[in-house]
Amino acid sequence: MTLLELIELLKKRLALVIALPVAFGLISAVYCFLFMPNEYTATTSMYVLSTHTGDTANVASSDLSASQMIANDVAKLFTSDRITRETLEATGLDSLSEYDVSVESSTTTRVITLRVTGPDPRNAAGIANTMADRVSDIAREVMGIEAVNVLDAAQIPTSPSGPRRFMYVAVACMAGLFTAVAIVVLADTLDTRVRSADEISDLLGTPVIGRFPAMRKGR
Repeated sequence: MTLLELIELLKKRLALVIALPVAFGLISAVYCFLFMPNEYTATTSMYVLSTHTGDTANVASSDLSASQMIANDVAKLFTSDRITRETLEATGLDSLSEYDVSVESSTTTRVITLRVTGPDPRNAAGIANTMADRVSDIAREVMGIEAVNVLDAAQIPTSPSGPRRFMYVAVACMAGLFTAVAIVVLADTLDTRVRSADEISDLLGTPVIGRFPAMRKGR
């Protein structure tokens, strides 16, 4: 099937091609705006100060690389069961299942960024700050690190960070369009009726030698 043939098929089923994307988009919009809760993201950043750092102006490249590896190790602490348990005890929450915790540790700096996303902005900020404090204590206790200093404490977010409702609606509309095209192509493939003299000529391998004119209004 050529592109022109596909366009002609879509023109014949234009109502379906328009209706399905609209229907998919409306269903997605109703679900996103009525049933999906807002998400809030609280962010805190920390700086890992190694006991071998000394004067930052005279840090050797090997010491810097070692400090960056230590920062990566500290970032792993956020996923430990101990941090989760102590955070739950400090915040009074039953579970962190509603909150997404992400940690970023760059390979070129000793700065660790912690983001906590969840339905409650106050709890998200509380979880982020509590985790930062607990990780700082455990890092000094277990890893012999001089300090994990909090550069920016997590503030209670005032506006939602998600979900991306309009993006979901746009994706649903695209899915509806692809579904409509698939239905039109499948219906045309399954339709084996002969609809023109040219199709008869192709099937029989013989030329068309005559045509009956279409009669309109009894003439």
